[in-house]
Amino acid sequence: MKYPLIAAGLCAATVAGAETPILNVYTYDSFTSDWGPGPAVEAAFEDICACDLQFSAVGDGAALIARLNLEGDHSEADVVLGLDTNLADAALAEQFFAPHGIEMPTLNLPIEWSNDTYVPYDWGYFAFVYDNTKKDTIPANFRDLAASDLKIVIQDPRSSTPGLGLLMWVKAAYGDEAPAIWGDLEDNIITVTKGWSESYGMFTAGEADMVLSYTTSPAYHLIAEEDASKSSASFDEGHYLQVEVAAVTKSSDQPELARQFLDFMVSDTFQTIIPTTNWMYPAATPAAGLPDGFETLTTPDKALLIPAEEAGALREAALVEWLDALSQ
Repeated sequence: MKYPLIAAGLCAATVAGAETPILNVYTYDSFTSDWGPGPAVEAAFEDICACDLQFSAVGDGAALIARLNLEGDHSEADVVLGLDTNLADAALAEQFFAPHGIEMPTLNLPIEWSNDTYVPYDWGYFAFVYDNTKKDTIPANFRDLAASDLKIVIQDPRSSTPGLGLLMWVKAAYGDEAPAIWGDLEDNIITVTKGWSESYGMFTAGEADMVLSYTTSPAYHLIAEEDASKSSASFDEGHYLQVEVAAVTKSSDQPELARQFLDFMVSDTFQTIIPTTNWMYPAATPAAGLPDGFETLTTPDKALLIPAEEAGALREAALVEWLDALSQ
């Protein structure tokens, strides 16, 4: 006699489960890691959304676009989180994304922001990070780096947003001289990894003198590990700016929930999570301000950024120059 009751209970549970909407967010690997923002963001959003927030880790930023191209209109993504201004151009927006339709709060970005598709959630400057207990002679620019015997590890611009950022950094700083800079840097580069996590792991394991990362990366070591041995090199050409963004997909079957998530992204709750999990500057400074330790970080004297409307054409040319130089 118990079996019908059990069956009825299972049926009720199935119906209840079916009524819980699922929000699928495509993002990069480090965002979903145990130490990244993902777990805290998931818990905080599920507290207010009556939904099941699910992250799908898809490599790095450039890999997100490859996944969208592969899936097309059949993509299961409701939100894509982890593109940046080098990738998020108008053509991409027209192909895959819908207007966000949310009211933006006051942002704390180094640039003016007005975009109907992409919502920024954090930002930072690319930089080379080193161990200040092992190196006391640090290059002041790319030419100095190329002339040194320092061994560096970088990321592939075809799969990684930091890797692409480095290409745009060199291009913005040197223009037509960029191929020569890459030619000179070739013997400094010990390897090119697919993503940021692999290269940063090589650096912390002592396999490289410097790694392409961010001016904010030393904050992780200082705050989470109480280790002040990591610093970022200050380059006199300036440092390239990265603004990370998210957008709602046209194919989403939960568009309102997706927009609720984008609105949540610029809330104080989400923005408070970013500094000590994604180790970047929040797009909207939290009410409590930045954590102690961020005031010690390198602040570039000059910010470099190629506008999004120009980045699409330039990144293709820069990639060809990079590939040619490293294949010599």
